[in-house]
This record gives sequence, structure tokens and C-alpha cells, in this order.
Amino acid sequence: MSGSFDAEARRYDAVLIVSFGGPEGPDDVLPFLDNVLRGRPVPPPAKAAIAARYGRFGGISPINAHTRAFIRALEGELATHGPRLPVYWGNRNWHPFLGDAVQRMAADGVRTAIAHITSQFASYSGCRQYRENLHAAIQGVANPPRIDKLRSGYNHPGFVAALASRVRDALNQAGRDAALLFTAHSLPLAMARGADYQAELAEACALVAQAAGGGDWQLAYQSRNTRTREPWLSPTVEDALVAVKAGGHAAVVVVPIGFVCDHMEVVLDLDIEARQQAEVLGLAMVRAATVGTHPAYVAMVRELLVERMTANPERRWLGDRGPKPDFCASDCCLSGRTGPALPALCGQS
Repeated sequence: MSGSFDAEARRYDAVLIVSFGGPEGPDDVLPFLDNVLRGRPVPPPAKAAIAARYGRFGGISPINAHTRAFIRALEGELATHGPRLPVYWGNRNWHPFLGDAVQRMAADGVRTAIAHITSQFASYSGCRQYRENLHAAIQGVANPPRIDKLRSGYNHPGFVAALASRVRDALNQAGRDAALLFTAHSLPLAMARGADYQAELAEACALVAQAAGGGDWQLAYQSRNTRTREPWLSPTVEDALVAVKAGGHAAVVVVPIGFVCDHMEVVLDLDIEARQQAEVLGLAMVRAATVGTHPAYVAMVRELLVERMTANPERRWLGDRGPKPDFCASDCCLSGRTGPALPALCGQS
């Protein structure tokens, strides 16, 4: 599941931001969920329960607004420091769709583009599925651009510095003795076994905790919204909060390390439901902000772009696992389901 590195100096005509997408009004919710759940055997009551979660916020997920803010920040970074490239945006599940973005790039004469996938950790839903989406998006497009992918920056000094800054801000509110509870989206174990998700998360948590000057920390998994018989990653956030209280802590800082910006899973599962549980337990809880538009994170994305445009570049990273490869291996982030993998872009030849 390693992959290979690119020693060539590439030329790009555009940057493509690839994200999950989210509904922006009540009429969007069910069509959005149809896209998210396509091909999955989710019973209608379960789908209705997920829709109700969005209904609590007027049918609006914060992810699209946060992605727009990130794009504005990246455009400013590129305008100031170069390279001066246009930025396009395509989502997996809602407008603006990835296929439409590829069509626009082709119409604008873009021949080569570099994609920044907003998920930073290796998993099927956070890596390979987006690469499958990219492959599907170019089908039927006349003269589609060649699309490469920026390597993941989960252990890049910029990502670590940005999140450590967010954690320090939260610790200043909660108190320096607060426990750190890092969270990421749970996965079925069969899917988790096909990727380096847990190992990357563990390394990133340790790096951020050290850089932030925090003490005790643990990693928990959140947002298992569909109930199936197969086992999923644990511990849950609920169980982890109980453990924090049992460990003698009076306060906890919850750090959604698995999300680069606020999703529904952050504002509902953490800001509301986890906070309610913390109150019942008698824990003071502060939720650290996601990296979002932090200057160190935005600068990291530009650095990774320049890296791919440089022959034999220096690749910065922290920890013990080394930099992520530029091209994913053929067995990268498999879904855990039976049957052949779908074709995907940005893999090693």
C-alpha cells in the first residue's frame, strides 16, 4: 500500500479541489443522501434518521461554506507566492459536482491539473474512492485534462503546526491539564484493514499532541451513522469520554483530527451530542477548531503543489513513517468488499 514518488518537474494549468460536498437547504438533503448512499443497502428508516440529522440544521451542512473559504484562502496564497493557477472545485456528492468541474476545465482549455483531496488520511472513502470519482469524471469528456493528485499531508509540518495551533487555543480555554481526545470517522474493520488509516491517525495525534504541549491523549472514532452487523473501529467517542472522566480529568479538549473543516459530523456529533454527554459526566469540554483556513495548512497545500512542479524535490514530513507517495499503489485503500476494484486515477503505472 505504499506507492511511488514523482521525480519529474510537472507543469500544471490548474488546481482542482476535491471534496465530499453537502446540502445547502432542506430540498437538497434527500437527493444528497441518495448520492452518498448509492449502492449501499441502507433501509429507508435509517436513511430517514440520517436526513433528520441535517434537518436539525435547516438542511444545511457547513462543509460547502468552509470549502469556499479554503478556496479563497488558497487563491490568495497562490496570488501572493505563486504559482498563479486558477482553482476549480468539484464534490463527490453535491453541487458543484466533480464531473461538472472536469467539464469546465476541459472547456477552459486546461490540459493538466493537480487535485487536492481534502481528506488527509488513507482510507477507501478518503482516498481510493475519490480517485475512482476522478476516473469516472473524465469519462465521456472531450479532451479531458490529465489529473495528478497531491500527496497526503497528514504528517507534514504544515498540517501538524496548523492543528497544534488549534489545540493550543482550545487548551487555553479548557486548562493545560485537560485531556486531549482526538476523533476521526469510524470505518468498518474490513475497510480499515485495507489502508493505513489507523497508523496514520496514531502518528498524527502523537505529533500534534507533542507540538501543542498537551498531556494525556487518546484517539476515538465517531459518526457511525449506519448500523450493520460488521464490526467497526473503536473506541467510540462516547466510550472515550467515559474513560477520560474515569481517569480523573475535569476537562477534555476534543480534536476532530480526521476532518480538515467542519462537517455535519463535527457540528452535530461533537458540538452537540458529545458536549451533552460531557455535561452529564461533569466534564468541561472544549472542541478544537478544524485546520480550515489556518495559514500553515493553506501554505502546506501550496508547498505540496510546488513540490510536484520541482524535479527531485525535498519532501518535508515528521514522525517515523516517511512522506506519502505521489502515486498510489495498485492495492491502495481497498474497500474491503468482494469483487474487483474500480478503475482509479493517480496510481502508479
